[in-house]
Amino acid sequence: MEAAKACKDEKGFDPPHQSDTRTVYVANRFPQHGHYIPQRFADNRIISSKYTIWNFVPKNLFEQFRRIANFYFLIIFLVQLMIDTPTSPVTSGLPLFFVITVTAIKQGYEDWLRHKADNEVNGAPVFVVRSGSLVQTRSKNIRVGDIVRVAKDETFPADLVLLSSDRSDGTCHITTASLDGETNLKTHYSVAETAVCQSVSQLEALQAVVECQQPEADLYRFVGRITVTQHGEEIVRPLGPENLLLRGARLKNTKEIFGVAVYTGMESKMALNYKCKSQKRSAVEKSMNTFLIIYLGILLFEAILSTILKYAWQAEDKWDEPFYNQKTEQERNSSSILKFISDFLAFMVLYNFIIPISLYVTVEMQKFLGSFFIGWDLDLYHEESDQKAQVNTSDLNEELGQVEYVFTDKTGTLTENEMQFRECSINGTKYREVNGKLVPEGLTDDSPDGSTPNLIGEEILFLKAVSLCHTVQISYDQPDCLVGGGDPFSHVNGFSSNHMEYYASSPDEKALVEAAKRYKLLHVLEFDANRRRMSVILQTPSGGQMLFTKGAESSILPFTTSGEIEKTRLHVDEFALKGLRTLVVACRRFSPEEYIDVDRRLNSARTALQQREERLQEAFSYIEKDLHLLGATGVEDKLQDKVQETIEALRLAGIKVWVLTGDKHETAVSVSLSCGHFHRTMNILELLQQRSDNECAEQLRRLARRIKEDHVIQHGLVVDGASLSLALREHEKLFMEVCKNCSAVLCCRMAPLQKAKVVRLLKTSPEKPITLAVGDGANDVSMIQEAHVGIGIMGKEGRQAVRNSDYAIARFKFLAKLLLVHGHFYYIRIATLVQYFFYKNVCFITPQFLYQFFCLFSQQTLYDSVYLTLYNICFTSLPILVYSLFEQLVHPHILQSKPGLYRDISRNSLLSFRTFLYWTLLGFCHAFVFFFGSYILMGEDTTLMGNGQMFGNWTFGTLVFTVMVITVTLKLALETQFWTWMNHFVTWGSIAFYFIFSLFYGGIIWPFLHTQDMYFVFVQLLSSGSAWFAIIIIVITCLFPDVVKKVFYRHLQPTSTQKSQSLSAPQAQTLSCMESLCCYQHGQSGCSRLAQLLEQMTGQCQTSGGNCHTSSRNNRSWGDMDNFYSNDRSILTLSPIETNHC
Repeated sequence: MEAAKACKDEKGFDPPHQSDTRTVYVANRFPQHGHYIPQRFADNRIISSKYTIWNFVPKNLFEQFRRIANFYFLIIFLVQLMIDTPTSPVTSGLPLFFVITVTAIKQGYEDWLRHKADNEVNGAPVFVVRSGSLVQTRSKNIRVGDIVRVAKDETFPADLVLLSSDRSDGTCHITTASLDGETNLKTHYSVAETAVCQSVSQLEALQAVVECQQPEADLYRFVGRITVTQHGEEIVRPLGPENLLLRGARLKNTKEIFGVAVYTGMESKMALNYKCKSQKRSAVEKSMNTFLIIYLGILLFEAILSTILKYAWQAEDKWDEPFYNQKTEQERNSSSILKFISDFLAFMVLYNFIIPISLYVTVEMQKFLGSFFIGWDLDLYHEESDQKAQVNTSDLNEELGQVEYVFTDKTGTLTENEMQFRECSINGTKYREVNGKLVPEGLTDDSPDGSTPNLIGEEILFLKAVSLCHTVQISYDQPDCLVGGGDPFSHVNGFSSNHMEYYASSPDEKALVEAAKRYKLLHVLEFDANRRRMSVILQTPSGGQMLFTKGAESSILPFTTSGEIEKTRLHVDEFALKGLRTLVVACRRFSPEEYIDVDRRLNSARTALQQREERLQEAFSYIEKDLHLLGATGVEDKLQDKVQETIEALRLAGIKVWVLTGDKHETAVSVSLSCGHFHRTMNILELLQQRSDNECAEQLRRLARRIKEDHVIQHGLVVDGASLSLALREHEKLFMEVCKNCSAVLCCRMAPLQKAKVVRLLKTSPEKPITLAVGDGANDVSMIQEAHVGIGIMGKEGRQAVRNSDYAIARFKFLAKLLLVHGHFYYIRIATLVQYFFYKNVCFITPQFLYQFFCLFSQQTLYDSVYLTLYNICFTSLPILVYSLFEQLVHPHILQSKPGLYRDISRNSLLSFRTFLYWTLLGFCHAFVFFFGSYILMGEDTTLMGNGQMFGNWTFGTLVFTVMVITVTLKLALETQFWTWMNHFVTWGSIAFYFIFSLFYGGIIWPFLHTQDMYFVFVQLLSSGSAWFAIIIIVITCLFPDVVKKVFYRHLQPTSTQKSQSLSAPQAQTLSCMESLCCYQHGQSGCSRLAQLLEQMTGQCQTSGGNCHTSSRNNRSWGDMDNFYSNDRSILTLSPIETNHC
């Protein structure tokens, strides 16, 4: 089944099916009687690619011709083929073919990488039961109804209904970290009738039918039933979410399981939580399309004006049909309307180069080649995991410099998902962990190693409680050999304690557990969201019964009647302020009579067929009361390195950070506080547990009023998934108003599709902000695909997020450099590239338009057709391409240490209409100077050759073209801040190549050319001293005002970027030490600002004050500021001169 067919629409609706339910015959044992027609289901392939080998050409061509410039040049090319035009069809056809081919190769290569990743997943080996034996096959070959075997630590290849496991009770344990971000262990069950089928032969003999709902995206909902036929009798059992093993989840603490596939491939719940892959387009590309439409308007205006003026001019008979150009009979009798249309199209062809087709191919090449810098950046390389940054889509490089909102997952993205015990409160005394020991507050750990502190009764009881009140399970891995001696418990059950693995239903528990083997577990009172606590009832070694309970302070303290309640409450608040995850621990002793009553109540509630949940809640409430408070624990959820600094840097850059997580409210808030997402002084607003639209609306209005009334600078908002659903249903505008007034927003208990809906809500708001989503699990895929830019973290939760992202990094801290440095560079480079392309094409075509006033609008071309074709492809293409790959307005260290500079380029400021207008008017001004400068200097006296020979129209056009190539190339040189040897090579090399090419092209008679109007023209032009004088005068006339404008603006109205440039410029002693390239000595006096600026523009560096004996890296003024990113090893940060001597 094709990906498009299996993909749900944006809102996450279920895929269309003919029936509301599906019937799955276990082991595909279809009924033999009757006319049974098997249902058709999707195969088990996962598809994240856009193209296939069959649709690549038509689909890619369709996408490329959606671009205005490509479609326009296709029309122009067809016009040139159909009618007689002034220029050859090759002038339009060749650049168009070049652009289409290069773009197709780039996009095809990127999609090939996606196919490669898909094939790895689809080709993974799996075992299925077929024909009475266990057969190995590939994941893509699994069919609905197949019985699949999954071993420990393997991921489930499809959505399976659990049939049996290696345990006698048919249970298994899984983690769903890659689906919902939760690393806790979940227990899943099989029905009793299938749990006994633990061998392949028993499964082969199993006669069972699963009926269930059609696939839907909700991870936590599954409704079905299984009918098992035993001895001719049909037994029906209900199936729920606890019986379904989801694709992407991982089997833990269970040797193997067998399950029947019910949802496969793009119909699995994990795939349905993906968004359909759509073509993301950057803001710069949208701006380019807008500018192209404006230029198309200019082109139409020039063509219509030229056509009208031609007919106005030809109103006089002497110009309509001069004696030297008599019309044929056919021309005299032809339709005037057709002649007008033909002339209009001819002028369109003549001026068509004002639309820069090579802009697109240059942008594609810039994005493709520029994306390698991210992978090469050593600062984005993670040594521990040996992973470098990865670019999956280079089309969005510049969007990294425009981000206004960052949406991030929590577990595995902000945190390492590792807990560490830090502090505890026991009987009103606070203890902290020092070197693996508990030390009371105020004391130091000065006891000798190996000594045992004297523990009083309460402390021992507290430690017993945290050791016993948990659901941690131990997995033993059999070692190769067993070594005797040492710990008396080291060989319990024949397994070494060094090879134990712990699994828990809560990550906090795992950090608190110590083995306790002499207590017998009688009952577990499971955790639930209403009680927010869990308990165990144990039999002590002395034979008594005791309850240990733990939970959030709000769910334990109200039920305590003894112990140091107030002191513990204060300690819990202190732990929370430090960002620790807190648990309160209490106990209760039972008399024999009380325990008999408790045991009876629990067994009665657990075996009830009606209202089981309500009766269990009543029993739990009866048991968990009259508690004695023992103390509290503080556990730190280990954050990734430099998360707090990264979030603070993003905030200073004007980027709002939203945390979207599937975790519990308390956990999420705790991590938000510890990572700096929420500040201690921030006013935290809550939108939690709303049950109706009216209640939600009223709470939103209250929050809006509080924001207006409170005189607090910053607000933070906490919202849960259920409340968010209500807010998005009816009150989107009100919700957005509250969110936008909050500095930080935390959304907890979020389903994967809810994450995508929140991103879409921000994306489609009236301001249309640029959004970025970052996550590491399959539960983040829809959010990553919805955002303008999606970033995958190469974490512990599989590769789904990385495969479906635009960029992938190993750690969250790398996000700061990716945005503040790479994003900044990519944006300023491509913004200048776009503006410069329009500028140089206005310079190119406007003289052609002006020339028509001097040739009776006869559609005579000013330039030779070879020059028309090569102007954008050869003569002016390389300098701007190299500029767009290497330009740095500010040194990377400055960009990282001053995140506020990111604000200067936000909201697409460098491609604003005002900037576009400036470049366009500059192009028209320069074009007028080219044309009329050449006309004034050369037009009146055309006998400027030494032998008295006259200049012709081709010589005049070549003079204009020569001045134009030199001027537009030097204009880019003036814009270049960061000079490398490659900039010098392509800038001066392009001018030299133009002269050398023109000499060869016009100096030799080429046999394959039909006409050679340019023969010896260029040689004659260069032999004239007056022509050289004209070239120099016109170039200086064009560029001198630019230099003056830059100098005055830099002095009178410097931008913060220009001010920051001076920070990376050492104060040199003499005028000749260029600020961005040379090192300097301590104590040197500053150069004049004007001299510095002029040297920067010319790229000169000559030292007269002696050699500098220390490297520039050690002496630059940014070295002292860079306390956050001190280890910058990026090749992008290397200066062109990085030696000990200038």
